[in-house]
Amino acid sequence: MRYGYFLAERNVPDPIGDLRDQIGQAAAMGFSSAWLSNIFGLDALTALAAAGAQGPAIELGTAVVPTYPRHPAVLAQQAMTANAALGGRLALGIGLSHKVVIEDVFGYSFERPGRHMKEYLDILIPAGRGEHVTYDGETLKADLKLTTPGAGFPVLVAALGPRMLKLAGTVADGTVLWMTGPKTVAEHIAPTINAAAAEAGRRPPRIVCALPIAVTDDREAAVRRADEIFEVYGQLPSYRAMLDREGAATPGEAAIIGDEETVLATLAELERAGVTDFVGSPFANRERTLNLLVSAVKG
Repeated sequence: MRYGYFLAERNVPDPIGDLRDQIGQAAAMGFSSAWLSNIFGLDALTALAAAGAQGPAIELGTAVVPTYPRHPAVLAQQAMTANAALGGRLALGIGLSHKVVIEDVFGYSFERPGRHMKEYLDILIPAGRGEHVTYDGETLKADLKLTTPGAGFPVLVAALGPRMLKLAGTVADGTVLWMTGPKTVAEHIAPTINAAAAEAGRRPPRIVCALPIAVTDDREAAVRRADEIFEVYGQLPSYRAMLDREGAATPGEAAIIGDEETVLATLAELERAGVTDFVGSPFANRERTLNLLVSAVKG
């Protein structure tokens, strides 16, 4: 299992310089990848291209870019440009986002999200390889060939439900997870996406599992803190479904929290469940947590 680091978007005078420093630190600590979310702050692709272009040879990923606000060919062009700037080190993580965001914030219809994602990938993946795409779908259309450098980046889908997991395993390079624990990965995520890839004659997909993590001797306090920070994820239907599968009443119960021995045991459980890449998002006791992750990276 490879280890990645979740970059923090901080309110500082030079946010790109801060990201550049974080990427350098992640590489120096031995992490194989660093990931940035795309919500309402920095545009993840632009920020990673700007912060990581002259940095160390570490994979940089988006976790994740919402699909609805950008035509797939436009996103392919932007991702290719970022990948060119990064020397081929980009992993493009994309996702549907959530109905409350897509309809209430952006004003798009969130009807038929499964159909939308299938058609999105039907355009995005070949366009991102530099192929001519002629496509006439129910929700999306395209007729173009991009000449942008940086073709050939991996595409990972934020897939949680069965239909999305099967789609990710059939046509994409894997999935990016959040608020999804080892029980759910072992019993739901890994079997579904791996079976889809095998049936399609494709190699095993990546399962990138990102979770909040804190090494501490006061588990109850850390769980309460995680519940405060990540409260919204217990209310969004897709993540709520994963928490329920895991048997976690709150996001804090899904976070990886405990002393060194407990945390290492959970990381080992994730690896046995089928996780190929664990991405840690330290939210408390940062120094102690990073020390533990570094020890895990070094094996």
